[in-house]
Amino acid sequence: MTEWQPQDHYFHRAKKEGFIARSVYKLEEVDRRVRLLRPGQRVLDLGCHPGSWLQYCARAVGKQGLVVGVDTRKISIELPAHVHFIQADVFELLPADLYHISKEFDVVLSDLAPATTGISSVDSSRSFALFQRALTLADDLLVPGAHFLGKIFQGSGFDEAVKELKSRFGKVKGIKPRATRKQSKEIFLVALNKKA
Repeated sequence: MTEWQPQDHYFHRAKKEGFIARSVYKLEEVDRRVRLLRPGQRVLDLGCHPGSWLQYCARAVGKQGLVVGVDTRKISIELPAHVHFIQADVFELLPADLYHISKEFDVVLSDLAPATTGISSVDSSRSFALFQRALTLADDLLVPGAHFLGKIFQGSGFDEAVKELKSRFGKVKGIKPRATRKQSKEIFLVALNKKA
């Protein structure tokens, strides 16, 4: 189910700045606050549809960098040469499926969200399952010192997610970007400096 996209300040700003969706400003704010992305990095973007995060990452890492997006839904925008797209379900995706592009990454981003039911316990447990899947892939693909950003719904599994990140990364922080809808339960967990 596609997230409701209000035609607000962020919607109009995205249109003006050439981004396909307003969700780009969630990533932009996190990046500004923690310096997540740098030129030359290899970035894996899980749940990348409709592609605004791919557009942002492409600019942030530059042509010397690499961006790989994964989603079950096709991307309709044109992507620069250093950005690759794989149509796949993250639960079926194996690290080896990415090896022809890159065996290692400097940043893994996950904007994965479940199809919501309106039952918060169900939605938060589905969100936690997606978060854990993204973290499992990050475990296999991130180099030491690398970063992870994952979306999760506040609720069951949230404290466990924080605990798991703290055991793997040097610094963990929760951020609710301003572009997030007020009624949304989503929060982004940023984990910096993967332990060796």
